[in-house]
Amino acid sequence: MIILIFDNYDSFTYNLVHLVEKILHIKVDVFRNDKIAIDEIKQYDKIILSPGPGIPIEAGLLLPVIKEYA
Repeated sequence: MIILIFDNYDSFTYNLVHLVEKILHIKVDVFRNDKIAIDEIKQYDKIILSPGPGIPIEAGLLLPVIKEYA
């Protein structure tokens, strides 16, 4: 299983990374919400969205990712 953690510039992101890797015994990929192309995301089996500060319009690719993959 290949998992992406979509980092919305929040310090809690790496708590999620640690927890998922510990429970599933796999390495996850972490990308900031403006550092990955939307077409690159399709290679992942699961996407975890981290929390983040600000308003949705400031969330990089977050809204397009939700529209495409939800």
